[in-house]
Amino acid sequence: MDWSTLPTDGNRFETASCPTHAGPAGEPIRFAVGACWLGTVLAATSDKGIASILLGSNAQSLRRDLRARWPAAVLVDGGAELGLLLTKVLEFLEAPAGALDLPLDARGSEFQQRVWQTLRGIPSGSTASYSEIARRVGAPKEPYAVADACAANPIAVAIPCHRVVRKDGTLAGYRWGVKRKRALLEREAGARMDDAREPALPLTSPAAPDSAATGSGAATR
Repeated sequence: MDWSTLPTDGNRFETASCPTHAGPAGEPIRFAVGACWLGTVLAATSDKGIASILLGSNAQSLRRDLRARWPAAVLVDGGAELGLLLTKVLEFLEAPAGALDLPLDARGSEFQQRVWQTLRGIPSGSTASYSEIARRVGAPKEPYAVADACAANPIAVAIPCHRVVRKDGTLAGYRWGVKRKRALLEREAGARMDDAREPALPLTSPAAPDSAATGSGAATR
């Protein structure tokens, strides 16, 4: 896939419903691996958009994770072809308060889709509880199902399941490690505080004294 020709719509979100992420047999899934401040990152794409962003400590374990998520797919190491995609993903992970300006192809059950779409509405620097998300998706008695949907999320950070916490604000589990969850929340909170501290520019510059007008005024008083 030529990533330079994809529509750059950060809100585009494929909603194909299926019980697993497997997809049809033989579907090509291209991937690339890089490094960022969170460790090793694997970005994978289908023909529709980003299908996975996985975090871990080494490329081998992430390839195994990708295979487990896509058991029927043909996995293709994208090499240079996915260079642009990987660059965009790494830039996004450096500043997760922004938006990933690429289409997503997140596949899951109808309930998972509702949860993931709702998670994308949590502002950077903010959090929501599992119970709150359950209410938002119309399943107020299913906070544990929300937690399961978060654990099944195939696209780290872009679908921000790290912003979901317990009712008391403490951190629950995270598919890619609680340390990474805490680090992401701290980075996003820091960015929000920096924005709040940034001084506003003056609306107008102070006017210089008009000596002529002053003199004229003095003459008429």
